Formats: sequence, C-alpha cells, structure tokens
Amino acid sequence: MTRDALLERYRGLPLPTRRDEHWRFTDLTGFDPDGWSGQGETALPQGPSPSMLDLETAGYATLTEEGIEVGRAPDGVRFEPLTDDHPLLGSLVGADDKFTAHNAALWRHGLLVHVPAGVELEQPLFLRVAGGVEGGALLWRVLVVAEPGSRFTLVEELSSVSAELSGYANAAVEIVVRDGAKVEYVNLQSLSRQTWLFGSCHARVERDAELDWVAGGFGSANGKVRIQNDLAGPGATSRVTGAYFADGSQHLDYDTYQLHLAPSTTSDFAFKGALRDRASAVWRGMIRVEEGAQKTNAYQENRNLLLSSEASANSIPGLEILANDVRCTHGATLGRVDREQLFYLMARGLSRSEAERLIVRGFFQDVLDRVELEPVRVALGDALEARIPQA
Repeated sequence: MTRDALLERYRGLPLPTRRDEHWRFTDLTGFDPDGWSGQGETALPQGPSPSMLDLETAGYATLTEEGIEVGRAPDGVRFEPLTDDHPLLGSLVGADDKFTAHNAALWRHGLLVHVPAGVELEQPLFLRVAGGVEGGALLWRVLVVAEPGSRFTLVEELSSVSAELSGYANAAVEIVVRDGAKVEYVNLQSLSRQTWLFGSCHARVERDAELDWVAGGFGSANGKVRIQNDLAGPGATSRVTGAYFADGSQHLDYDTYQLHLAPSTTSDFAFKGALRDRASAVWRGMIRVEEGAQKTNAYQENRNLLLSSEASANSIPGLEILANDVRCTHGATLGRVDREQLFYLMARGLSRSEAERLIVRGFFQDVLDRVELEPVRVALGDALEARIPQA
C-alpha cells in the first residue's frame, strides 16, 4: 500500500477503548494520536540524553535532527537507514490497528540491520532513540535480518532528553532470524513519565534458529507494547526476558504472543515487575500451538511485586493448543513485600529503603541471570534498585 492509502486506513480505524478485550485494562480516554505536533518531524533530540548503558560496540547509530545517523558500522554488515522499498518492510508488522497503521503511514526514520550468512559479531550493535521536543510525536521502525548462521546482538535504547517532556512515541520492530542464526535483541525504555508509548514488535524464527529477547521498561506514562514471536521452522527457539518497574501513576501494558507453527520448537517467556505508589501494570500472554507443531515446549510466567497498598497488577495468561504431543505451561503470581523479610533486614541496621532494595534485587535476580550481555544485566539491576527512594 502507498503511504497515502495507509494514511487513509489509519484515519478510518477507531481508537481502541476498554470495550476491546485487549485494551480492557488500559484507558486511552483523552489521548489523540493527531494531537501531537510534527508527526515525527519535530520530536528529534536537540541535545544529549542520559544513557543507561556503557557499551563497547561493533556499530552504533543515533536518531538525530537529520534522521538516523550511523556513527560506525561493521565491515560487510548493512547497518544503515531503512528505506520504504525494502521487500521485508511491513511483512511482520503491518497496518492492522490504529497504532500500527499510524506508524506505517507516517514513520520517517528507521534502521536496517542486515547481517550476512555466517557473520558473527563479538560486540553488540547499538541504536539510541531519544524524544527531544515538548509535545512531539516520534514514529520510527527497525528491521533486522539475520541470514543463516549469523550471530549478533542489537541493543536499542529509548529515552527522553528531559524527564519533563511530554510526547507520543510509536515504534515498529520486525526481526527475521534465518536458519541456524542467533540474535539477541535488547530493548531498554526509560522515556519521560509524560510520554505515551505504543510499540509493535514481531519476530519470525526459522529452522534451528534462536532469538533471545530482553525488554526493560522503566519510563512512559501509558500505552501498550506488543511482542510476538513466530516459531516458524523445526528446532526454532525463542526466549523473552522482561523486567519493569513503575511508580507514581505510571501504567505499563505488555501483550505477548508465542506462536508455534512448526514441530520441535521451544519458547520461554519470563516477565517480572515491581510497582509502587499508584502504579499499575497489565500483562496478557498467549501461547498458541498450531495443529502440525508437535513436540512443542512452551512456558510463560509473569510475576509482580507490589511495594505499596495502592499499586495493582493484572496477569492474563492463555493457551490455545491444537496439537496433542506438547508441553505447555504458564504461571502468574502477585504479592507484596514479605514483612518478615523486611523486619529481618531492618532489625540488622538497614533502613527501610535499603531493605526494599535488597528485596527487589532478590526478586529480580533470576530474571537478570537470564540476560547474557553483562553491561545490560548490570544496567537493568542498577535501574531497578534506583527506583527505590532513599530514606
């Protein structure tokens, strides 16, 4: 479809309401995608924004006033601005709802990562995206293609130049992992607490390929992030690891889908979150196993720790299984800080905030242990502990 046709499609689609099942816990009252200036033209950073990470990289790119600017790229790897004519663009994230249609019609900046067959990168590729104008809209895309036998890591960091900025961010991420390739994709989000965030992330993992997905959510005011992994070839494996922390009046919404299309595939999903003040979170996870996907092994879990009496979380796991030789399980828990643990630590001289930080670190430790890249693992742990106020 042309951009004009996509724009017409966007205008004809309704904004989701809480009457829609997948939006039951996320209220968009008062939000208008067209009410943000520039539609991606004026929201680009006009100064540096703080980074959560200290990385040695094989290549890095930033979103500047001129668009995607590549500072360094590995030899033989296409690490460059994304263009409208790429044959895989839109093959996974189309224009099926209000927000994906908005992105498809009006995105202006994108990154292409295409790693040739057999290429292995020892250091990660890094993309920084930062919103930088009050009231701005930022719409961008990322397309990743891992050819057979390649191995690499892509880290995307999303932030705001100022904690006081309000804005609208809309991202689309498409990842194609060919036979025998391995991709680690890390997405760390620390937008301002006045930014609406909508993300659609969709991956296709082919025969004997592996995708390791790490998501960290710390910022934004409201919105929804969708993550879908298609296990499309025999022996395909995907692992999704998530950690989030919300406070104040933040609302985080994650919608995940593990689709098993081929036999002997594995998916492993683990999300943990901590919430304090009046913050809220919702996670809806679905494992679907198609009729021919025998020998599927799939697991999903979501666990939340409430650090105040007003915080709330909703977990909605689901299974749709059309094959008869599978192993599919899920788990969800919601709990408060153990008073005995808190008393034990405070009785030994720790302040309440110090004790809470230790409890939060312990709660997240098994999720952090799943993160292969050490700087990311350290950054996630530090970010989680930093959200506990000092005494």
